[in-house]
Amino acid sequence: MAMFVVLSVFSGLRTFSLSFTNELDPELKVFSEKGKSFEINEEQIKALETSGLFEGIAKVAEDRLLFTFHEKQTVAFVKGVDERYNEVSAFEDKVEYGMWIEPESNDAVVGLGISYLFSMGLFDVDNAFEVVAMKPGKGVINNPEDAFIRKHLTPVGIYILGNEDLDDKYVFTTLELARELLSLSENEITNLELKLANGVSEKAAIAKIKEVLGESFIVKNRIQLNDGLYRMLNTENAVTYLILLLVVIIALFTLIGALIMIILEKQANIKTLSHLGVNLQRLRKIFLYQGMIISALGGLLGVMLGVIVVLLQQHFVFIMIREGFPYPIEFNFMNVILVLVSIFILGFIAAYIASSRVNKSYLQKV
Repeated sequence: MAMFVVLSVFSGLRTFSLSFTNELDPELKVFSEKGKSFEINEEQIKALETSGLFEGIAKVAEDRLLFTFHEKQTVAFVKGVDERYNEVSAFEDKVEYGMWIEPESNDAVVGLGISYLFSMGLFDVDNAFEVVAMKPGKGVINNPEDAFIRKHLTPVGIYILGNEDLDDKYVFTTLELARELLSLSENEITNLELKLANGVSEKAAIAKIKEVLGESFIVKNRIQLNDGLYRMLNTENAVTYLILLLVVIIALFTLIGALIMIILEKQANIKTLSHLGVNLQRLRKIFLYQGMIISALGGLLGVMLGVIVVLLQQHFVFIMIREGFPYPIEFNFMNVILVLVSIFILGFIAAYIASSRVNKSYLQKV
């Protein structure tokens, strides 16, 4: 029961942690192998659209830039998106205050962390919200001001994901403004974000992207975009499972002790069965089966109680992290299988160790 509940909690925490990245990251993201940016024309976009493999395609230009406001500054990612970005991501729904950016404007949507850092209000015209980018080029700079591109932005919205790192990470603007800041040409972008149509496999979609754009592109899914986070969560889950497995192993020593006590208690019965012709192997199987029945019934009962606890927490929310924020927990059928298989295997080993107590020397004593 304890093993199942704890694994369910970690499943809930895993889903909760990944939900933040799923809000920002598309199902597929295309990068150039050479450099930060690449050119894409409307014919290529149309070829992807007419393939029927994609529900949405958005052009994006993003990079780290310096943002200043009221004598404060921070480095964050500017993310310029086109009008079709909402077909790829439902990120507009995460704008808790204000509104989403308008096309052909200097509007900006910032994260809650950046808003707190700058003590920034929406539509603030008294204080300049400025973004600063380096101009590309060669040669000696005579005037330091000529080395920078500066743009005044109008904060029109604040997004909230509930994750401190992600709420500090992005400033959303129009694609045209981001291109100007990053000194990109009209058809140049840093990546292409895509949402798959229903029932379409990633393999088929990636093959189509490479067919249209060429082989010199990197296509990543959400797992590959956050491989470090996935590895960390998988490692945490594995370590937790191994710790709980050790607890179960220690607990199963009681099963071994109980079976040995039963064997000692049933000496007379064992002697009678032996005189009736029951061989040593069958005598061992009696106690082996008894141990397996005990562990199986205990495992099934524990998992059933664990499922009840998990479902009660999911539906009635008895434990809260804070008001309005229930402790994440998730019923996962694979956890049921994992716990039962672990208990059955360990129960069999424990029962086998105890039943081996019935041997030739023991029969001679009884």
